[in-house]
Amino acid sequence: MENILKKIIDKKKENIKNLKKSYSESFLLNSLKEEKNFVNFLNKIKTRNYNKEISIIAEIKKASPSAGLIIKDFDLLDIAKQYVENGASFLSVLTEEDFFHGKLEYIRSIKNIYKIPVLCKDFFIDTYQIPLAKSYGADCILIILSAVDNFVAKDLYQAAMDLNVSTIVEVHSEKEAEKALSFENSIIGINNRNLKTLEISLNTSVNLSKILREHKNPLISESGIHSVDEMSFIIDKAKIYNFLIGESLLGSDDIGSKLRKFTQITL
Repeated sequence: MENILKKIIDKKKENIKNLKKSYSESFLLNSLKEEKNFVNFLNKIKTRNYNKEISIIAEIKKASPSAGLIIKDFDLLDIAKQYVENGASFLSVLTEEDFFHGKLEYIRSIKNIYKIPVLCKDFFIDTYQIPLAKSYGADCILIILSAVDNFVAKDLYQAAMDLNVSTIVEVHSEKEAEKALSFENSIIGINNRNLKTLEISLNTSVNLSKILREHKNPLISESGIHSVDEMSFIIDKAKIYNFLIGESLLGSDDIGSKLRKFTQITL
């Protein structure tokens, strides 16, 4: 199968090059002000995790390479409203434009209405993207270890910490999990979907959680969660209480009802 990730990264490089012509990094850094509705993503998830509360990071995305167009009549604020009102602890907003049909403006629109921590879900490959994301209201950014080398990953991590932006370091192999342990102040996300083949296995969360057990910050299980039984399997086998869920919610006939089933699970 064609390496989807490489295709996305190549396009992202091109888009960043064009963006830099409009807004320099120094311009973005100088224009940044502490967001009035900024929420510390890391602190909130740490508190909930310590109390063994289930946290759902509910994802908003219009399309994906694996699922194609997910929502035909896409209403960003209606989805956000259903998520917030039905127990989502955090939101993840896809902002990648070419393959996921996202926009950074989506974060600003949500944060203008809701005081909820928001993850900017994108392919971060350049420190330039971090002040850019924060300028739209992002509280947290994603660092995908399979998308960048270790030097770039560390630069992204440090740049985010300098701007008081939380990070989720995403892994989907044993080698990446071992690398992720050096990102001490980051949340670690285990992606059950292999980004090169798009295949999913919930055992990825179970297996990698063993390597990541000593990490001081929370772990998140990402992708492929469609039922309470699957969530219970990961809680039981991996002792992970945080879940990033998108397609199974967005593809549901009743988003609110589906989300409540996840948020009201009893341990």
